[in-house]
Amino acid sequence: MMDEKFERHEIDMDLLNKYLEDKDYLKLKNQIQKYNPVDITDYIESLDLKSAMLVFRLLNKDDCIDVFSHMEKDHRTRLLEAFSDKEVKFIVDELYFDDMIDLIEEMPAGIVKKVLRHTDKSERNLINQFLNYPEDSAGSLMTIEYIELRSYYTVRKALEVIKKTGVDKQTVYTCFVTNEKKTLLGFVSLRTIVTNEPETLIEDLMDEDVIYVHTDDDQETVADVFKKYGFVVLPVVDNEKRLTGIITVDDIMEVMEQEATEDFQIMAGMSPDEDDYLDQSVFNLAKKRIAWLLILMISATFTGSIMTHYESLLGQAIILTAFIPMIMDTGGNSGSQSSTLIIRGLATGEISTKDWLKVFFKEFRVALIVSVVMSVVCFIKTMVVDKVSVPIGLVVSLTLIFTIVTAKLIGGMLPIVAKKLKLDPAIMAGPLITTIVDALSLLIYFEMAHIALGI
Repeated sequence: MMDEKFERHEIDMDLLNKYLEDKDYLKLKNQIQKYNPVDITDYIESLDLKSAMLVFRLLNKDDCIDVFSHMEKDHRTRLLEAFSDKEVKFIVDELYFDDMIDLIEEMPAGIVKKVLRHTDKSERNLINQFLNYPEDSAGSLMTIEYIELRSYYTVRKALEVIKKTGVDKQTVYTCFVTNEKKTLLGFVSLRTIVTNEPETLIEDLMDEDVIYVHTDDDQETVADVFKKYGFVVLPVVDNEKRLTGIITVDDIMEVMEQEATEDFQIMAGMSPDEDDYLDQSVFNLAKKRIAWLLILMISATFTGSIMTHYESLLGQAIILTAFIPMIMDTGGNSGSQSSTLIIRGLATGEISTKDWLKVFFKEFRVALIVSVVMSVVCFIKTMVVDKVSVPIGLVVSLTLIFTIVTAKLIGGMLPIVAKKLKLDPAIMAGPLITTIVDALSLLIYFEMAHIALGI
């Protein structure tokens, strides 16, 4: 039968608040234990500090650690500041090692000192080693809580090790086999172990074809490995192939979400930020946006310069001005469509920089089809609705063909160029592509008008 705790998915905050207001702490304790730790976290984060401390102290040992691990940084900080030394020691002792590293990295200096006071010397040395790994590297993501076996163990011995040490490990479903120098030899699943005879050697059961990442590999590389192979856990080794830790799928999912958020922010013309929107000050939000907006504003002056250069042409055929917004918007939208698809393909590994020629020809063919259809519709509209002359209609329609083709090729190629130059492809999307295409579309438009109309 399913544990009662996980039968309900939505927490009844009104009922919990009633018990809290009535100071009926026994009912509050019994009721809150029925909920999932994630839901309990949401409830505690909605309370003032005094109430949050009270409810947190009502939780059982396992729940309070799970709840603390799920809390946002600001809520963790306020609790740690209010905790007694005894409570801080309990949290430090019970947290998984990678969660403690995350805690130390994000906490203010005063809280870090309070936490480190309750760690022994060997653990502090290990913490310092982990903090020295580059930010956003595999080393900074990994944990040391894994099951380690020797190849000469029997199934009986392996099960004894798992039973003895498994309670403090993040996962027991995949066990890693090493030698005395901690060199990674292979892995074996718990299912394989429990379904074999007690005297069978681990050496005969382990899979030596083990896929791993290095401590200095970028977190995006790690995410790509998880996505490609569908792993739930991945070993991390040093330059001598010694096992130093593991990365679990829940940790890499946070990385994927963070990377996706950063890409969206860059594509929208903002500096990436890890803090939640509501937790940031108005000044900080403005600061993150101003730099990109200034760059785009200055680059947009090129379009103004182009229009100034062709001022005499516009003066002789003022009707041309009416179609400028439509041409620029269509070009920008076309480029953004292509760049979004290519950036997504690069992120998922579906497209690599070696595929640039395939991308070029595919986007070229797509652009031809789209531009011809758009051009025909545009010509009919200029004739029937706008009632302009045939030469003007042809200029606008032909400009649309060249603009869409150019925009789609730029939108498809720039992210690949960025990837080749070790830049984030997302910087080549959105506002930047639109700005480039705007300038080119105006040049095409005015040159077409100059040639076709002879002015």
